[in-house]
Amino acid sequence: MKQNIAFWNILLKDMKNYYLKPPNISWGIIFPFAWMLMMFVKTKSAFHIEEVFSGIVAMSILFGTTSMLSVTITFERKSRSFERLLLAPLRMELLIVAKITGAILFGIFNSIIPVLFSVLYFKAVVANWTVLIIGIILLSIISTLLGLFISVSAKEVFEAQTYSNFFRFPMIFLCGLFIPIATLPVFIRPLSYLLPVTYGVDILKYSITGNNTLSIVLDLTLVLMFCFMLFYSSLFFIKKKWII
Repeated sequence: MKQNIAFWNILLKDMKNYYLKPPNISWGIIFPFAWMLMMFVKTKSAFHIEEVFSGIVAMSILFGTTSMLSVTITFERKSRSFERLLLAPLRMELLIVAKITGAILFGIFNSIIPVLFSVLYFKAVVANWTVLIIGIILLSIISTLLGLFISVSAKEVFEAQTYSNFFRFPMIFLCGLFIPIATLPVFIRPLSYLLPVTYGVDILKYSITGNNTLSIVLDLTLVLMFCFMLFYSSLFFIKKKWII
């Protein structure tokens, strides 16, 4: 019971102090909306919205989760408030889950705007809503864990943001968000398959168009494997670097 109370208190504290601030809420709305407007011009003259639907949703999730988590984790580490949490009678695994849950919810929230805008305004057709919801949740989790893994190595907020951009911007071109992996140079494709976001995007493509690069079972399996690896790798480095 005490573990559950601690979990919800940490989550509610993060939501109140970081995620529910007006700038973050507006950013979560404006960012995907701006991308939708940019793609609107191109869609009218070049291709259907279904071709960019998954990329816009994935990018909104990726940038939202990694940006917020790098701020919360790094800021609390610098202010030593994270160390006070470590003194609480709370399992380390549950503490980390409590810290990342807010970012996961923020990523899911970020995906709502492009989904609604694509379906209601552009009349985009979703082949499988269940898979789309599962894909959004899994992509939010994997992006959050990627942000956690990156922020573990940073001591300052600007360092965490720099490290995040180092990974995020190449992912726009390597993970199939807007450029199909099959069209990339042969020597670059293996790098695409080493990035966990690739498989989350593939799930979204399957849910929208019914077509994807890999099988849906393989995508789901690999995403879950990457989630496990990133979570316990981050946990290992936190214990090694932060706990004396």
